[in-house]
Amino acid sequence: MADKVNISMSGGTSFMGLLFLVFLVLKLTHVIDWSWWWVTAPLWGVFALWAIAVVIAFVFIYRN
Repeated sequence: MADKVNISMSGGTSFMGLLFLVFLVLKLTHVIDWSWWWVTAPLWGVFALWAIAVVIAFVFIYRN
């Protein structure tokens, strides 16, 4: 008897991905005059927040 394998894939775009696309379209159509740092912030901002949280956690764990 053959074993059945269920493969579940989560597809789609996250909220931050959609927010980036909105900002990108608005920037390219000259609706907003933001810096590219702010336009791409939804992409790198999540990682920056995680990095800050990890640093704060290490400070609280390893402080004397």
